[in-house]
Amino acid sequence: MTVFSLCFLLCAELLDSAVGYLTVTIEPIPPVVVGETVTLKCNFKTDGRLREIVWFRVTDGGTLKQKIFTYDAMFNTNYSHMEDYRRREDLVYQSTVRLPEVRISDNGPYECHVGIYDRATREKVVLASGNVFLNVMAPPKSISVVAADTPAPFSRYQAQNFTLVCIVSGGKPEPTVYFKRDGEPIDVIPYVHTPVAEETGRSAGVRGARPLISRDLDDTKLHKSLSLLDLDGKPARLHTETPGHGLTPGAPGFEPSPATETIPETVVSREFPRWVQSSDPLYYFSTAQIPHSDGTVEVRAMLTWTLNPQLDNDALFSCEVKHSALSMPMQAEVTLAAPKGPKLLMTPSKAKVGDTVRITVQGFQVGSPGNEVFPEPLFTWTRVGGRLLDGSLEREGKELVLERVPAELNGSMYRCTAQNPLGSTDTHTRLIVFENPSIMKHTQNQNNAASRQDILGLTVTALIITVTVELT
Repeated sequence: MTVFSLCFLLCAELLDSAVGYLTVTIEPIPPVVVGETVTLKCNFKTDGRLREIVWFRVTDGGTLKQKIFTYDAMFNTNYSHMEDYRRREDLVYQSTVRLPEVRISDNGPYECHVGIYDRATREKVVLASGNVFLNVMAPPKSISVVAADTPAPFSRYQAQNFTLVCIVSGGKPEPTVYFKRDGEPIDVIPYVHTPVAEETGRSAGVRGARPLISRDLDDTKLHKSLSLLDLDGKPARLHTETPGHGLTPGAPGFEPSPATETIPETVVSREFPRWVQSSDPLYYFSTAQIPHSDGTVEVRAMLTWTLNPQLDNDALFSCEVKHSALSMPMQAEVTLAAPKGPKLLMTPSKAKVGDTVRITVQGFQVGSPGNEVFPEPLFTWTRVGGRLLDGSLEREGKELVLERVPAELNGSMYRCTAQNPLGSTDTHTRLIVFENPSIMKHTQNQNNAASRQDILGLTVTALIITVTVELT
């Protein structure tokens, strides 16, 4: 070792003994759930004299530091029961900051800055710092299942694509969402959700999808077989409308999509077609995330398949959510059901001429779960054998309003059609209009007044004629 090297090491040791040493570390914190109490611990080791400890919360990507605690060893004025500072025999110090009932806004990095006095000058301050990231999780606040594109009419001739949307809001991080049918997990086919702006007017989540329908006609097996052939005798083909048309599964750009079976109109059935039960329906699944300003996210999971009224009526679908902040999954359930005879309420119960009559849907017959129907039905009002009071052929909504009903509507029949993609039903009610005494009295008074005016006019005319005769 040269003399120069020996002198350098000696100077370094002297400098270190004069300045002293200071190391700062913050204990890592596992993710915490909103509402819990968190303690931040800053450990530092030094042989110098403590000057101050300052805790910061770092925001705006590190550009802003908010001071949340200060301990000044000279004055010791900001010490409180929520922070602890103590010295150990092994010269290891610890400062703790307690955050009770943490919120989403507490999520982010924190820093602990420690300052000691220079041992040589007794005035100069030596600083060191450590940092830690506090990850605050939040369980979802709400979960609900709705049907996309409702209310919608029922079609007995053609199957329809149907979409259930599970809306999970308020979670952080993003939760895991999945569907079950009658308590059993559903095997789904993932697909990329197309933004609504690009697919205006189409079913939610399905790009250009047409219903996959399988019909059993009432003709012979030969006719049924012929109905599955093209006009040239070739088998019908399955068409898909996806950017990856013609690609094999697994190839770049491949994207599965509901298929449509081409059925030429070569056989005409005299009866309604029957749905053929499918032992393995295809379910297509996609999710979309909507971030919120508070750091949470809303997840919309969509399950799309070709609805079969014979299979899916009274089927129980559930949406379940798993999240690291939940001890057990959240769940929302819906039972698909066709409407069964809406109950109608007419007010007033005894309508008189000139009254405003309201016919309202109050519910459905017993048999529907919770006396409700899912998906939401489409209500259509018509008058049997004529137009409605306003001259229209039909009116949609849960209520039909007839303003100032005339006596001519007495005995008229009104039909309420309730339908959803699973089925349709009709309910009729008859309007009985009673005479209105006040209107009759008013009309009679008007008639009496007109009669008196006519008599008075005849009398005056007779007098004039009499006077004219006497003058001549």
